[in-house]
Amino acid sequence: MSQNIGLVMRSTGSWYDVRSNEGTIMQCRLKGKFKIKGFKVTNPIAVGDKVVYELEDEVRNAGIISDILPRENYIIRQSVHKTAHGHLLATNLDQAVLIATLDFPRTSLGFIDRFLVAAESFRIPTVLVFNKLDLLNEEQIVYQNELTELYESLNYKCIFTSAVDGTGVDDFFNILQGKVSLISGHSGVGKSTLVNVIAPDLDLRTSEVSTFANKGVHTTTFAEMFEIAPETFIIDSPGIKELGLADMQKEEIGHYFPEILEIMGQCRFHNCMHLDEPNCAVKEAVMEERIAQSRYFSYLSMMDGGDNRK
Repeated sequence: MSQNIGLVMRSTGSWYDVRSNEGTIMQCRLKGKFKIKGFKVTNPIAVGDKVVYELEDEVRNAGIISDILPRENYIIRQSVHKTAHGHLLATNLDQAVLIATLDFPRTSLGFIDRFLVAAESFRIPTVLVFNKLDLLNEEQIVYQNELTELYESLNYKCIFTSAVDGTGVDDFFNILQGKVSLISGHSGVGKSTLVNVIAPDLDLRTSEVSTFANKGVHTTTFAEMFEIAPETFIIDSPGIKELGLADMQKEEIGHYFPEILEIMGQCRFHNCMHLDEPNCAVKEAVMEERIAQSRYFSYLSMMDGGDNRK
């Protein structure tokens, strides 16, 4: 059997859709058990991985994965089934795109900040897409503009979109062009609807938001990668209820808040945790509104182990 290199487009846990250099999709399984040293994960291979595979059955386009090529990066969350393990969401990303909504359902700032910290920890640039602009009243639009000003001051690009009236759809497509992007966010924020507008051939499943719970219903079961234009790939991930900060020590968390990282060296103690210590430059910056209160509250929640599910 000859060896080939392919791209993992979809994972169902035991079988993987692997795309060859010629664009053919093959069903592949793992050769034995994969264990990555010092890396406890529930899934050894993730969407975005480049793998070495051997064609086992040409008629059925079936193969065996024998190796994983080194990853440029990855993003991980805590496993909902095994507390000591992580679950790889995707690998080899150019950027992460977080779809958020201020209403129906509401994405909390704590969740947004937790996602940004997770992406920062893996050096993955993030774009914030505030969707369902058509549902917002004037007061909510003012608030959304304030959030945009906050996050753009921290060098996170923000765009507004509405799949209903087409607002920002071109901007959404432009940020994806020529890149591998993880599209993420809570269920019900309109990920699949937005993608269907720019790539209708995909026909991703969508769902209504429950008016009772104001939450979306999960429609994506497994992460999956799609090529929506030449050299433009998106990874549609399951709606995330909880994004745990896997393998992150409390001492590290402040380093992934750009505004905290910038001034933490001015604290009296070099190992300051920015909680109750005297002469803390970070707490002073919060008091003087040079650091947003919402961001500091998110930091405290992460230090406390809160999960920011709402």
